[in-house]
Amino acid sequence: MAGEAGSAEAEVFDGETLGASDAVKAYLGDGYDGVVRYGELLRDQGELRGLIGPREVPRIWERHILNSAAVVPYLPQSGSVTDIGSGAGLPGIVIAAMRPQLQVILVEPMERRTTWLAEVVSELGLPNVEIKRGRAEEYHGAFEADAVTSRAVAALSKLVRMSMPLVRVGGELVILKGRNVAQEVEPARKVLRKYAVGDPEILEGATVDGVETTTIVRVRRGK
Repeated sequence: MAGEAGSAEAEVFDGETLGASDAVKAYLGDGYDGVVRYGELLRDQGELRGLIGPREVPRIWERHILNSAAVVPYLPQSGSVTDIGSGAGLPGIVIAAMRPQLQVILVEPMERRTTWLAEVVSELGLPNVEIKRGRAEEYHGAFEADAVTSRAVAALSKLVRMSMPLVRVGGELVILKGRNVAQEVEPARKVLRKYAVGDPEILEGATVDGVETTTIVRVRRGK
């Protein structure tokens, strides 16, 4: 389980030192070694394989890895989590490395990305990961998870339609969104009512001092 992060005074890191900091080691806990290896793979191959843009390479830890790790405290300790539109593995791979007791299903439609995900899972030795190639809608009725997550996939109304059929009754949709997500709530109310969902919770996901917080939206499926 991740340790407590933060200190009385925020440290200042650059892209090379952040991942090696004591604060990050404490936050990632036992998942640290796996996440570091994932970061190395993403840094070395991400741009070449079209997974991240060239300007993102120096910011992998702050903008991508820790941004993804911020969702982990809001996920169940055990059970199953599905990450839709997994892409480069954000946040799915980070979740799997930090929570080895969770069964993590990565749903991704693009073959070149599922190939990458399979290579990463093999390199990191993550037996708790299953990769499914396809769109989330193709798996409606095939399985349900305790939680479904995603990062930068779609507007909230579309995301609920895509994701909520994969959430078991009583389970939660826990997604990483932009800071203006509150503006997406009203257009999503009709589809939210379909699943007996009340007002979504808009939460702040913090990781370590000096790193921008992540906006997380959480909704519980009622039926």
